[in-house]
Amino acid sequence: MNKKALLKLVAQILQNPKQVDLATLRRLLEAFGYECRQPRGGSSHYVFRKAACQMITVPMHKPVKVVYVKAVIRELELEAWYEKENA
Repeated sequence: MNKKALLKLVAQILQNPKQVDLATLRRLLEAFGYECRQPRGGSSHYVFRKAACQMITVPMHKPVKVVYVKAVIRELELEAWYEKENA
């Protein structure tokens, strides 16, 4: 994902965290280097992992519940990242 597309995606998520779907959140996390492990055996939780970072677990909902989106925003420090990259 190029920088311009990533900035647009981050802005969209920061402006409206209540309307983020799992595909969008997955694109964001993968752009930041996380790998997704899809659920198996009846589980509905997606697990995102990155070396030396805390694991992020997101249950599948449409849209993703805002508490999980805000947790990702905090974990990735998206607000600070967006201000730095957009300056």
